[in-house]
Amino acid sequence: MKYLGLICILLWFSGCKQKAKDGEAAKQETRTSGSVKILVDDTYSNIVDEQLVVFNSDYPDAKVELIKGQEQRILPTFLNDSVRVIVMSRVLTPKEEEFYTKRGIVAYTQRFAIDGVALIANSSNPDSTVTADEMIAILEGSYTGNKKLVFDNPYSSTVAYFKDLAKIKTLPSKGVYTLQSNADVIKYVAENKDYIGVIGLNWYLQAGKTGESDYAKVKLMGVKNVKGGKGDDAFYKPTQDNLISGIYPFLRNIYIINCEGKDGVGTGFANWLASPRGQLIILKSGLGPHKLISRDFNLKNSN
Repeated sequence: MKYLGLICILLWFSGCKQKAKDGEAAKQETRTSGSVKILVDDTYSNIVDEQLVVFNSDYPDAKVELIKGQEQRILPTFLNDSVRVIVMSRVLTPKEEEFYTKRGIVAYTQRFAIDGVALIANSSNPDSTVTADEMIAILEGSYTGNKKLVFDNPYSSTVAYFKDLAKIKTLPSKGVYTLQSNADVIKYVAENKDYIGVIGLNWYLQAGKTGESDYAKVKLMGVKNVKGGKGDDAFYKPTQDNLISGIYPFLRNIYIINCEGKDGVGTGFANWLASPRGQLIILKSGLGPHKLISRDFNLKNSN
């Protein structure tokens, strides 16, 4: 009986200790502490990397693992519940969202930036403009000119964007080619004069920041929208002002979609992206911010 009492006391202390550990673990899982995996469309990997560096410096107890890939490759991972947070260029379709709603989980969608699909040409190419009508004709296979397109990857969101624009299901067998990455597109256009490269603007801007040799051999093209569309009066480049005003024809939003089903790090990171600090990083990157940052000036009379 004496030993039985001792065993009961030890079991009681062990249970209390385990409960304390469980309570401590639950307490650590907050918007700024704990861990989360986030799927990221490779087109936006650069800007998300920049955001994460600052987020981690602000909240060192929040561990974020980025899983990067082409949209059509990473989306199934999100829809089969392997990873519940994703960054991509569109919202979920009703059918895609239904997977989570059936389980009582709300898909929280937050836009945090405005992106432009950049068209680039070889610097020695005298032609520096293209119309949206020409782009659609090339994608439809009805174009009779000399312009040819090269995309980053057949599974990318950029390809999906232009297939949707041209209302086609497959790319034509002639005049349109795909490689493996945005970096490959910049390199290919730098070496081939007659091609128009189609890449995410963030990749083009990043190549300029890092001083890549191929960056100096390509240039941004101006785009004129279809008749009746905003930006149909002239050729516009994807400058930050043109993204914010919406006058550049090939615009798309960048979203973070959170289906964690809890108030965890995924929620904290999504909120942080839309915060003034996160938006300032977007502004400095050259992309369009979700919200313009107000600038207050304190004017003092020195007399």
